[in-house]
Amino acid sequence: MIFRKFHSLTFNSLKDFLCKANYLNYDLKIIDLHNPERVNREPDQIEILFSSGDYEEQGILVKHVELRLFIEKNDEKLGPFSLITSFVQTNKGSVEMIYDEGYRGVDSLNRTVKFLVSNMGLSALILRSIIALKSNISN
Repeated sequence: MIFRKFHSLTFNSLKDFLCKANYLNYDLKIIDLHNPERVNREPDQIEILFSSGDYEEQGILVKHVELRLFIEKNDEKLGPFSLITSFVQTNKGSVEMIYDEGYRGVDSLNRTVKFLVSNMGLSALILRSIIALKSNISN
């Protein structure tokens, strides 16, 4: 049974795809959301947290980390409904996942960045992304 056809290559399973993708240096892109369509557009705002590309965690080189803001709707009383995702780019692929969501008011992304940086949350965010990446590679 054919799992997927990617360009001119055929894959019989997800594991087969991941092995060939790694061999062919295709970047694995993981979107860890129940509904990936929520981030299927350009973000309304981006804050780069890390971009030096020289941080290694569990054998994976972290190149770039950012938070992305998607305004999904605006309520007259509650204000904007914000979806804030983390995006981590590594040498093994990228991971985008929900960091926070809800009616957080204006300037929600900047407040989230300040909280994340002042409370040493950056390392936890990177570790969470590495775990998601490794679990998708090993499956």
